[in-house]
Amino acid sequence: MNATYLVSVSCPDRTGLVAAITARLFDLGGNLGDTTFAVYGTEAEFTTLVDMPDSPGADKLRSELADLDQTKGATINVTPFDRSTDHGALTRGTHTITISGGDQPGFIARITEVFVEFRANIIHLEAFRDQNRYTTRFSVAISAKNADKCLATVANTAESLDLTCGTEQIN
Repeated sequence: MNATYLVSVSCPDRTGLVAAITARLFDLGGNLGDTTFAVYGTEAEFTTLVDMPDSPGADKLRSELADLDQTKGATINVTPFDRSTDHGALTRGTHTITISGGDQPGFIARITEVFVEFRANIIHLEAFRDQNRYTTRFSVAISAKNADKCLATVANTAESLDLTCGTEQIN
């Protein structure tokens, strides 16, 4: 029985964590789709959509992941994913925007308000602090008619906060 699951594993970061999770999913016949991994302080978060051609069921999949040495003490959520996994126009990124500099409370709110103004959809957001430098990356879908104005407004907003801004068009 074919099934797609949304799998989320949250636990202390450990060397080999991603390798152990992905190997177990592969051993069970899984094929990964959209996947993210991030470390928040000392905590790690791994999230994926996994297609299971011979579905073991959510409980069995959760149990298999919980049996790994690297996931001891983890919070593991496995839920059936009944939505489409195809990317529509709003989920095809057109630009990557990187903004960095000193920490500016409220800056993400200000930038995301610009995206709303120009009907740009955030596909992925990551932000991290390294000592006194704060870096945020947005992958966004911006319509061709709004792209130039949106990117200029984002750059002006970043500059007004004394932050650097770089953009890259995704082909």
